[in-house]
Amino acid sequence: MQGFTPFRLSPYFRTRVWGFNDLSPWYDFKTDGEPIGEVWLTGEMCVAETGPLKGQSLKEITAVHGEALLGQGRAGQEFPLLIKVLFPKEKLSVQVHPDDTLAQKYGEPRGKTECWYALDAQPGAEVALGIKPGTPIEQVRAAIAESRLEELLACVPVNKGDMIFVDAGTVHAIGPGAVLLETQQTSDLTYRMYDYGRPRELHLDKSFEAMRLTTGSGKMTPKKMNGHSVLLDQKYFRVEQWKGTLPSVENAFADGVQLLFVADGRLKIEGAGFEAFSLNRCQLAVIPAGARDWKITPEAGAEVIRILPQSA
Repeated sequence: MQGFTPFRLSPYFRTRVWGFNDLSPWYDFKTDGEPIGEVWLTGEMCVAETGPLKGQSLKEITAVHGEALLGQGRAGQEFPLLIKVLFPKEKLSVQVHPDDTLAQKYGEPRGKTECWYALDAQPGAEVALGIKPGTPIEQVRAAIAESRLEELLACVPVNKGDMIFVDAGTVHAIGPGAVLLETQQTSDLTYRMYDYGRPRELHLDKSFEAMRLTTGSGKMTPKKMNGHSVLLDQKYFRVEQWKGTLPSVENAFADGVQLLFVADGRLKIEGAGFEAFSLNRCQLAVIPAGARDWKITPEAGAEVIRILPQSA
């Protein structure tokens, strides 16, 4: 258990054709090369920036210390969730992700269910969640062939503070104008159904096999709890919003790893056996299952998103 104190992870900047060359004011990151569309916060290549495990990647930490990190009986497992911040400058392709059963049919360990929390949104920002009700599959196929699938997408406006659930099997797309905190199963399985005529590969057979016309996707209504809001409580993850009173070892009921993301403000994490460290906006800390005697102190009106993996 030695070394299993809270630690901050470094972000990893991923190039995407639909991203930005300048991520300010969210991150102090500019590039003259390919634009950055995603900032991975719990990618396997993300490195511990603080504590006794400083310099080790999340993949290395999980492989060697899986049970102390993730919880009892979870040794040998992958880190369960991939957390990202998305910066779409252009509309993303129309996609669908498989569920666990379909992914395993093709030899993959799991599917991909995800959610988006809107850190910011400009007027007119929207996402597509599903096909318009009553649309037959044959019409969807014809619309793709005729480059007009956008006509059939059910679009949802996005406002700052919205939580949007994207169940596996949902045809979906992200438009420009929002900054989204994405929580997803650790999986990179994406079937591209439509790309507005851009010359990228489509995966039509698997897309139609994966898609479901009725899913649990949509905007979620927060549930007020003692001192915080539960934004989403689903099969693979629970996402909470904390303001003022913040989670600590005394009030956290988690029996596994906890992830703390600062949506606004700043906080300090301190405790026995490790040097105190700060967490600024858009930074993420890992609270291992084996961590004890830690506490956090909010600064500058901190808003914290706490993410808890849940057993499927």
